[in-house]
Amino acid sequence: MTIKDIARLSGYGVGTVSRVLNHHPDVSDAARERVMAVVRQYGFEPNSNARHLKSQTLSSVTVLVKGTQNMLFADLLERVQSLLLDSGEEVFVTYLDEDADEVTYAAQLCRLRRPKGLIFLGGDLELFRSKFAQITVPSVLLTNSAAQLGFGNLSSFTTDDSAAAACVVEYLVSRGHTRIGLIGGNLSGEQISSRRIRGASAAMESHGLAFSLKSGYEPCRFSLPDGYAAAQRLLRRQPDLTAIFCMGDVIAFGAMRAARDLGLRIPEDLSLIGYDGIVWTRYSAPRLTTVRQDTEALAARGVSTLLKTLHYDTAPVHEVIPFQLLEQESVLALNG
Repeated sequence: MTIKDIARLSGYGVGTVSRVLNHHPDVSDAARERVMAVVRQYGFEPNSNARHLKSQTLSSVTVLVKGTQNMLFADLLERVQSLLLDSGEEVFVTYLDEDADEVTYAAQLCRLRRPKGLIFLGGDLELFRSKFAQITVPSVLLTNSAAQLGFGNLSSFTTDDSAAAACVVEYLVSRGHTRIGLIGGNLSGEQISSRRIRGASAAMESHGLAFSLKSGYEPCRFSLPDGYAAAQRLLRRQPDLTAIFCMGDVIAFGAMRAARDLGLRIPEDLSLIGYDGIVWTRYSAPRLTTVRQDTEALAARGVSTLLKTLHYDTAPVHEVIPFQLLEQESVLALNG
């Protein structure tokens, strides 16, 4: 039985049921009595976190956004907030620098604000592996996989970043590109960008392409100015590149301007591919070819799983959400 089942059987909305189960005062006696009658009749057993609410007051669900200029997270956050609010949950949002220690910050928030659950938008698995044990509330990590970490209160939903990056290289090679550069993120630890870089470089190696991380890759933060500067450095170092794969759309937009300022036309002189599939890619000139992450599915699966674990003793869920290579206008076919 799920919270939606209780709502259907009681005749009240999911938000009302959630407030009853979480002992919120803003519920009528009639609603509370009916919901609890269904709970007793069907043997609903909330998990220890929900039972703990009887003696201690927990605050809203907290969403931690890693990166202040990540446009994908802006889309994800809007969807996550809407789904939580529709379910009667209050939401507290906090933004962190993309290089911040999100797990230590979350642990401090747990002590100060006592959130009933956490949703992480982005995260470094090294930090989760070494520090997440101090967090006991139900949690969900979006856009990275915690499947190998083994925490009973941490679910995760992500795109297969290595496979998506390899798909980008396959696409470029199929269109005649053999001199491909990479921009964005970094190679350290277990961050999302490192998997994309490894997937792309392995695909190039499988095709026998001459590629060196030292000369063909330029790290940078996920922002327009950093994408611009990184593209300038890479293109000055390797002016013979015919294509650049950027680890994020926001980086690609910066690279697009950098190429223009160096006198290069896109895609006639340089092809560009981004990653994320944010709405801006459909309105840039040219429209940016990109890997589209399914933010609707990521948000829906993450929120529904968190809501379930707020009320049930359930095992963590780890899923890979399919991606789509969105072919638009920023790649030129050299072989046709």
